[in-house]
Amino acid sequence: MVHGSERVTCHECGFVSYANPAPTAGALVSPHDGGLLLARRGVEPFAGLWDIPGGYVHEAEHPLDALHRELFEETGLGIEPLQFFGIWMDQYGPEHDAPWTLNMYWTARPLGGEMRPSDDVSELGWFSPHDLPPPEETAFRNVAVVLAAWRDSVRPRNAPKGR
Repeated sequence: MVHGSERVTCHECGFVSYANPAPTAGALVSPHDGGLLLARRGVEPFAGLWDIPGGYVHEAEHPLDALHRELFEETGLGIEPLQFFGIWMDQYGPEHDAPWTLNMYWTARPLGGEMRPSDDVSELGWFSPHDLPPPEETAFRNVAVVLAAWRDSVRPRNAPKGR
């Protein structure tokens, strides 16, 4: 399949199956002290690597509802979404034919709850902007890119660039 242009059509009935990316919602959760909450994946793909908390948007579910649901399922925390941060494309796995995802991210602040890894998360950790995991320790290609963009967004204008 060629990315973005191929579709499967049934020559008998005319049904067309489009290969659309699956939407996800993730949160860059940061309290007032400037740290960032990351989740270590407990399942494949990329088990053991750091990820941004979030997950798939269900059919007919608003992305912000998915954001609240996924963050609570994975971290035990309630959150307040603050600003839309951006959209990144990726694949759900390392294989060249892994399904594509459309990953939407918001900045957020924690509202409370009992922080605990759950669902498909094995560990939660707080990271400062200058001590984020290196790309080889992050799940999915887009995670390293999003973390770098977040770090750049919170760095004072004259601060030296980190990793």
